[in-house]
Amino acid sequence: MRVLGINAIFHDPSAAVIVDGRVVAAAEEERFSRRKHGKRPVPFAAWELPELAAAWCLTEAGLRPEDLDAVAYSFDPALCRDEVAGDPWDHLRVDYARRAPAFLATALPGLDPDRVRFVPHHVAHAASAGLSVPEDNAVLVLDGRGESASHLAGAYRGGRLEVLRGQELPHSLGLLYEDLTRHLGFLHSSDEYKVMALASYGTPRHLGLLRELVRPTGDGGFTIERIDWDALAKKRADGEEMTDAHADLASSVQVRLEEVMLELARWTYHASGGLRTLTMAGGTALNCVANARVAAEGPFDRVWVQPAAGDAGTALGAALALGEEVVPFTTAALGRGWTDDELEAELRRAAVPYHRPESIAAEAARVLAGNGIVAWYQGRSEYGPRALGHRSLLAHPGDRDTQTRMNDVKGREQFRPIAPMVRAERFHDVFDGVYPSPYMLFVHRVRPGWRDRIPAVTHVDGTARVQTVHREDEPLVAAMLETFEQLTGLPVVVNTSLNTAGRPMADTPREALEIFGSAPVDLLALGPFAVPRATGAGR
Repeated sequence: MRVLGINAIFHDPSAAVIVDGRVVAAAEEERFSRRKHGKRPVPFAAWELPELAAAWCLTEAGLRPEDLDAVAYSFDPALCRDEVAGDPWDHLRVDYARRAPAFLATALPGLDPDRVRFVPHHVAHAASAGLSVPEDNAVLVLDGRGESASHLAGAYRGGRLEVLRGQELPHSLGLLYEDLTRHLGFLHSSDEYKVMALASYGTPRHLGLLRELVRPTGDGGFTIERIDWDALAKKRADGEEMTDAHADLASSVQVRLEEVMLELARWTYHASGGLRTLTMAGGTALNCVANARVAAEGPFDRVWVQPAAGDAGTALGAALALGEEVVPFTTAALGRGWTDDELEAELRRAAVPYHRPESIAAEAARVLAGNGIVAWYQGRSEYGPRALGHRSLLAHPGDRDTQTRMNDVKGREQFRPIAPMVRAERFHDVFDGVYPSPYMLFVHRVRPGWRDRIPAVTHVDGTARVQTVHREDEPLVAAMLETFEQLTGLPVVVNTSLNTAGRPMADTPREALEIFGSAPVDLLALGPFAVPRATGAGR
């Protein structure tokens, strides 16, 4: 069966192709259009389709639109109610969704519009997680909104979903966090991770009030009453000073989110009959602090979070839901890649000095050991928001100034933490928490003896968002880490995304070269080729 999955309705438009139970390709439109998140999440943008991502996915699979057995669209307008989220223009979004088959047939000439199937938004989220692990599992979906709900709790047995509970709008943990994001002067449906980072600098002094206003209902749902944000902290405009009051508010909402998610996970465990694995998806499942608490304090033996947990992942989930078969998720490297010959052609076109060392891993490790910054561009690009060693900026974790340097390179706020990657066999020596963690979706405690040794990746609360690197999955990254440890005694390297603030991750070789040319980066590791800074790598 040949299925194209499409996410388009809210934000992060994306596409995915599954052929006979194998994920061939999955990509977000932003990587092609170079517009962060693809579009803004407003009803007027609902008609915009991931045309470039869909066309590439089909090409990668060797398919034409007419070859498809089905197109799975991750929203079902038949489930919508009038102005369910209080938006008087929401009817536009629903109308665009109803017309999606015709829009898709126009965007993909040759497609039969009758082959388009609507998949409920939260079912698509659930399938992206629950059908990606081989064992039966409970599934928990939390986000801003779907058609008329903001949450789904369910259980997958034999690849079939049993829906146990859904929370109707307007009650939404995701929209609660979005409202806070706006109040703190950030861009909603985009910058929620900044709020999570800011929360570590505050004290949850409003937690008592929030426990009154944000409450689990005891039956798998929750209720959220109106919150007077201005009474808790003055609304911050973009560019205004961040105060302790803002950090305290972020901390209070973050802790309450964790508490409610933990309660929902416990309810889902009992309602599922005690299934031992929990899978999670939805934008709220990108909150790695909350995920770690669910894993540590919840009843499940294993918690697995879909790497593309946000709306981008519903393209894959919708396609999986139509097939109703388990397709184990083995890698997030599902986007575009280039051959060595194609990479070298780009280097020649750019007329930059380069060479092909015996080992690009060793070359990069040497520059990192000298406190240089490396732009690391290898293999296929990642599906989802995390750089996982394919489109990354790497640096030395032992220099206390590295966080400032990296945030300056990327043009980010200085309170933002940077994350570590570590060889899997060294994880337990340095960190404590969820293992394995190959997709950077949990936070971990940095063991006391290591906090002063790797200060660049130790957040103000003593945690780090770790990526474990497994040699069988990422041999090149593992080799780089091993050589770096031989040179420095440190098994950890800083890993952040290969982009600058407000722009998507670099996807093409040309985009990687543009970042290298415009930022203080010492080495570009482009496939097997090394492009040094003209003045010499290292510091």
